[in-house]
Amino acid sequence: METGVKKAKEHIPPQDCEHLLENTVTETFSLGTLPPIHYLNESVLEQTASERADREMILSQNIGSHSDLISGVYEGGLHIWECTIDLLEYLESVGETFSGKRVLDLGCGAGLLGILALKRGAKEVHFQDYNSTVIEELTLPNVLLNCDDDDDDEEGDSDSAASKKKKSPELPPQAGLAKCRFFSGEWTSFLSLVLSSEPPPQYDLIFTSETIYNTAYYPSLHEVFLQLLVPAGLVYLATKAHYFGVGGGLHLFESFVEQKDVFNIKSLKEVEEGLKRHVVALSFKKRD
Repeated sequence: METGVKKAKEHIPPQDCEHLLENTVTETFSLGTLPPIHYLNESVLEQTASERADREMILSQNIGSHSDLISGVYEGGLHIWECTIDLLEYLESVGETFSGKRVLDLGCGAGLLGILALKRGAKEVHFQDYNSTVIEELTLPNVLLNCDDDDDDEEGDSDSAASKKKKSPELPPQAGLAKCRFFSGEWTSFLSLVLSSEPPPQYDLIFTSETIYNTAYYPSLHEVFLQLLVPAGLVYLATKAHYFGVGGGLHLFESFVEQKDVFNIKSLKEVEEGLKRHVVALSFKKRD
């Protein structure tokens, strides 16, 4: 049961980031023309919970509850969901590049979507997740893994996509990290925090995947889009058609958006296998 709004905060990466990558087990996502995206192994992250800074206790609670989310406590950010892969596949199929663009990865979890934008030339990439533990123990280390664009050491390794031990990583270039900002907290609080900065950020692209499973979150999500998207910007939303046991889904969200009469929604991709999934784009309606 939700006990209140989780206050937003910005996470400033430590000057010495090397310790975040020590003895980590990593995996690599590779697809077509996309640059390889490296990320920490989720299972190992959970199994080493006792060794990590987990002030929210979500690593241990997630293991103990055998649940993908605990409403108001843990919102699923440790897991890479199917719809994130769907959106990565769509971006690969259309050859989307991000040169000079300002990008928000909203409900980022592992941060794969924002990392892709970073590796393909985005001017700025901001990452937001509900849980501070996700940002500190997963998102930030994943960004650091990918700031080093030297992937030559994987040439000739037929198991490059398999888990591997990273024993003594080099400190990633700070130039890549300087393009990023990291936030945690509930969306209303996050919006208030970023709007209080001078100037407040405005994004050309907002990525959000598997974030419309709870209808109670629709007003705050819509308000983030409304306040932070540039007039000609796009929101890429990846979602299941319906989230059984939680109540949300694409059709309910479409109805909510239509009632607000601010955004158009365009279908970009449908996946029929298993539980039906969608990738859609939101853009501001043109007014006379």
